[in-house]
Amino acid sequence: MDNIYFYMIIALAILAIADLVVGVSNDAVNFLNSAIGSKAISFKTIMIVASLGVAVGAVFSSGMMEVARKGIFNPSEFMFNEIMIIFMAVMITDILLLDFFNSVGMPTSTTVSIVFELLGAAVAIALIKIYAGGGSFGDVINYINTSKASQIIFGILLSVVVAFSIGALVQWISRLLLSYNFEKKAHWVGALFGGFALTAITYFIFMKGLKGTSYAKESFDILGGGTMKNFLETQVLPIILVSSVFWSLFSYALIHFLKTNIYKLIIIVGTFALALAFAGNDLVNFIGVPVAAFNAFTEWTASGLAADKFPMTVLAEKVPTNNWLLFGAGMIMVLTLWFSSKAKNVVKTSLDLSSQGATQERFQPNFLSRGFVRTAIALSQFSAYILPTTWQAKIEKQFETPDVTLTKIEDKDLPAFDMVRAAVNLMVAAVLISIATSYKLPLSTTYVTFMVAMGTSLADRAWGAESAVYRVAGVLNVIGGWFFTAFSAFTAAALVAYLLNLNLDVMFPILLVTAFGLLIRSSIVHNKKSKKGKAEDSLKETGSSSVQGVILESASNISNVVKRGNRIYTNAVKGLAKQDLILLKKNKKQIDKLSDEVDSLRDNIFYFIKNLDETSLRASSFYINILGYLQDMTQSLEYISKTSHKHINNNHKKLKFSQIKELKEIDDALEALFNDTKTAFDSHSFEQIGSIINRKKELFDLVTDKIVKQVARTRTEESSPKNTTLYFGLLLETKDLLTATMNLLEEYYNSHDSSVEPAKVNDTEE
Repeated sequence: MDNIYFYMIIALAILAIADLVVGVSNDAVNFLNSAIGSKAISFKTIMIVASLGVAVGAVFSSGMMEVARKGIFNPSEFMFNEIMIIFMAVMITDILLLDFFNSVGMPTSTTVSIVFELLGAAVAIALIKIYAGGGSFGDVINYINTSKASQIIFGILLSVVVAFSIGALVQWISRLLLSYNFEKKAHWVGALFGGFALTAITYFIFMKGLKGTSYAKESFDILGGGTMKNFLETQVLPIILVSSVFWSLFSYALIHFLKTNIYKLIIIVGTFALALAFAGNDLVNFIGVPVAAFNAFTEWTASGLAADKFPMTVLAEKVPTNNWLLFGAGMIMVLTLWFSSKAKNVVKTSLDLSSQGATQERFQPNFLSRGFVRTAIALSQFSAYILPTTWQAKIEKQFETPDVTLTKIEDKDLPAFDMVRAAVNLMVAAVLISIATSYKLPLSTTYVTFMVAMGTSLADRAWGAESAVYRVAGVLNVIGGWFFTAFSAFTAAALVAYLLNLNLDVMFPILLVTAFGLLIRSSIVHNKKSKKGKAEDSLKETGSSSVQGVILESASNISNVVKRGNRIYTNAVKGLAKQDLILLKKNKKQIDKLSDEVDSLRDNIFYFIKNLDETSLRASSFYINILGYLQDMTQSLEYISKTSHKHINNNHKKLKFSQIKELKEIDDALEALFNDTKTAFDSHSFEQIGSIINRKKELFDLVTDKIVKQVARTRTEESSPKNTTLYFGLLLETKDLLTATMNLLEEYYNSHDSSVEPAKVNDTEE
């Protein structure tokens, strides 16, 4: 039995490495967002700067794992065996929870997750002890540090409101003073902004980086015998004043004499600062529990007492963490930063929500987001009545974005936001975290950095009429995810602790294998999704600016829609014939994906038209018509797929043999049509389209004949209203599918014919 704890220590060490990987994937957004979004420096430079920040932050971390050891529960109330169950439950839950958020691309707080996991597991074990000892529920307060949990919840609310508000205010003032033509402003303007920003960021580095080191607690003669930590906390105003003057003069010298872009420097220093803070502050969230478990294990081993007789009073003492362990953890974090695709996924969510331009919106609007947007519009209209017209005109002029006509390809290469916003994001996040640190407020770095980015987006008018409801919905989803983190962390950790307590020898290996199994499965699913995004038969946006180019590029999309549509129709018929609910469910997902891709192409019509040559404007009419017919095809397939699934899912009567046979005949005819169409478009043998169109009457007559037969059956032998409704629906929608397909072929055939002759003339002239 005693050997089980040794194996648990090994398992906790492995889980710590896994937790570092998933934790960095989640928290990378905190310090990469602003630099990547502004594109002020190359991605390689961003990663090098962030890696240095992470490495330095890890090495100079305080190494004091107070939260894990005694911050949430009173360790003296638990025995060694109970503490090990708590720690194991926390680590298993933590990696699964963070990996889930990484997989869906949502940033969450590692601080909140670890705190509520410790709280949940500790409450579960405390209640088990109380129940076994015949105590009352109120006794749980003796085991748990309830004030810490209250502080964290308060920190969540404070982070959301304060960070968003301050970020919006500072960005609005910065834009009002600097405008979008900030690079053309006088040198002293950039110098003052640089001085203010660099002061905030460097003070933040001192507060988060140096204050927690062992050197900060030593006495220095230059400080009058006081410690660096005390000096940083008591001499805030003199430090800020001196730093502001120094950095402003330094910034002016760089701008005036060396022609340096001060905003780039702010972004580089700010990225380093937040990366350092992340490693120094959040490292405890990843390795604090395993380190505390190891300390407990060594003390218990030396005691010679039984596991259930050794109280954990030792965890109340401060024990510094080995520097080599911190260095190793830092290196794992750096490697994860470079190689984790999930980290990029989380960063993308934050960038999409704060982008100045149009992006493919990930979130659907809801009644809350619509309500917030309507309220904001009403407040904006109210302010228009209060402010004088001249003031409004001046403010509007400062917020005018440069009017540049760009092609779609050039537009995609633009940064998500400019360097002023990136600098404000970093500066405000640094200041708020510094203030919170000095007042010992439990602000989460994730919450602060994300909400500052959202506040600056709002103030910078990135959330316009085209995107506001989607962006607000996205922010609400992320905030909801944070509260879900607290609830799910508490519940899941409590459940795992309960299961481990039932039978440690049996449940420990089962839960450990399950956790790693789910982690591996999540990684495989994520890789599959990444590959699916690059699948050969996915639809691609047209980038050509000529008629012929559009015709040729559209051929690939048409071929892919026809190929996938053929498979979807066949699977619907198969699913009905075999009453295969699983096949029909998969089929429904396939048509949803195809519909989304066609909708995405339609959403990009604006850029397509902008990208056209003036001499090729008639290509727009062709392309819009083609997309319209593709959408008609997918809508028909969607109806066929979903009604088939609904019929079988509701356990309605099976279609008759004669109906299945007739559907199979139609499916065979459609398969021949779709295969011939695909071949024609794949080989660009557009002359073949004419012969396919000639079969139009034959195909329509086939479907009409089946409708007539079903009418006769309904009058004489059919007894199921549901079957009749389904069958007529399938036949009528098949007719619509044929109509859309033939319209598309005729449009393509006519457009190709009219574009061939001019092309031949041009070839001759050349």
